[in-house]
Amino acid sequence: MARPDPAPDRVSEIQAEWRRERPDLDVSPQGVVGRVHRLAGRLTAELVEVYARFGLGEGEFDVLATLRRSGDPFELAPSELAGHTMVTTGAMTKRLDRLESAGLVVRRSAAGDGRRRVVALTGDGRRLIDEAFAAHMANEARLLAELPADDRAELERILSHWLRRLGL
Repeated sequence: MARPDPAPDRVSEIQAEWRRERPDLDVSPQGVVGRVHRLAGRLTAELVEVYARFGLGEGEFDVLATLRRSGDPFELAPSELAGHTMVTTGAMTKRLDRLESAGLVVRRSAAGDGRRRVVALTGDGRRLIDEAFAAHMANEARLLAELPADDRAELERILSHWLRRLGL
């Protein structure tokens, strides 16, 4: 059974304005990309609000979460962290400097290879990211609660497929 057309939103209003002004262009891609873009901005704002409650920015949360999910001993080389978080090594250095100053990570020689450097969670870092991640998951569940479970599953499937096609 076909679903009814959704109620008009700001993106559909913008599309209608462009169709009126530029009827020679197909503005249908804006229906998906415009909505994803607007959602991304709103979701980011909602997510960083939770990170800030723990004294973290988005980048710091990402580094701590990457280290935490890496498994015991919760350490990675700075280049591995940069690769996992998709930032430059320069940006990673700045994040690590802030986290190290806060006592949440340490940089040290790798066990068994004194030439290799790693970044490791401290006990305080692990406690903080465990608490922050629990709050983050509750926040994401709250944000998705507006959608029925079937819609969430279908949206996840579609977005996953799209990301793979884009090589992300």
